[in-house]
Amino acid sequence: AIDLGTANTVIIHKGRIVLNQPSIIAIDAKTNKVLAVGKQAELMFGKTHDSIKIVRPLRDGVIADFYVAEQMLGAMIQSVLKRSKILPLNLRIVICVPSGCTEVELRAVRDSAEHTGGREIYIIQEPMAAALGAGLNVQAAEGNMIVDIGGGTSEIAVISLGGLVVNKSIRIAGDEFTNDIQNYLLQKYDMKVGAVTAEKIKIAVGCASKDLKDAPGEYLVQGASRHSFLPMSVNLSSNEIVDALDRNIQEIERAMKSALEMTPPEIYVDIMKNGIWLAGGGALLRGLAERFTRSLGIKCNVAENPLMSVVNGAGKALKDLKNMPFLAIN
Repeated sequence: AIDLGTANTVIIHKGRIVLNQPSIIAIDAKTNKVLAVGKQAELMFGKTHDSIKIVRPLRDGVIADFYVAEQMLGAMIQSVLKRSKILPLNLRIVICVPSGCTEVELRAVRDSAEHTGGREIYIIQEPMAAALGAGLNVQAAEGNMIVDIGGGTSEIAVISLGGLVVNKSIRIAGDEFTNDIQNYLLQKYDMKVGAVTAEKIKIAVGCASKDLKDAPGEYLVQGASRHSFLPMSVNLSSNEIVDALDRNIQEIERAMKSALEMTPPEIYVDIMKNGIWLAGGGALLRGLAERFTRSLGIKCNVAENPLMSVVNGAGKALKDLKNMPFLAIN
């Protein structure tokens, strides 16, 4: 099972995570030869010369560069096959996609998986996979709401009887949060930082609310002045990150409210009882669940191991294909 995410690609085999790498590839600009993928390629990010291209082939949760995505996925699968001694001819793959994918985008995902040696390719929508991974009974005659905040998209879905009753996919998620931090530093301190530094800031002091009891301390950021190009340092507080992220968090809140407005009354009552479940890396933002709870008036819960909810759910689907009618087969 594969979670081909904008930020990270995760592969699970027989219930065990066999690969968890950044969705990034380094290629030779002249020959298109693959130089590195995953963590090795990420180490090169922002430090290359003209002969090396660093590419993130996924954007907003879908494949933006088909050829490069195929190369990246193929290299990752081959590394797993070598370590795990799995025969390529026996590959049965469940791969996750955002619920808002177009037919063209779905075909790109299927083709990439096929060309890496998959015998049978199944497609599962990310919110359904996230719900399975969070331990929800998606086939029960009962409504559940899942919000999967990934790297490129936030997937918001109401699920009942094995189907998506309501689903919204918005292209505001972890990558936008990273951009928000870069823009905040640029506007307030005239400091330029790269995406890797902004991601570290988000992990270290990222918060969604200013009233946290266990808020992290200040974080020292080093970078260059936009105008003088001289080195500078800033002690950044968690409250400043709240300000930086607030606009996009509000957008996710609005999308959640919109989904609830479209939810049938009986299912709405189920959600009031069961709460809303958060998955994806964005769910780890400090105080986010509590903020959503205050805003929506419905208890919001963070799934156990939210970073792996989607791929774990895809793994569950792969184990029980006969009882997963919502899977689309290639």
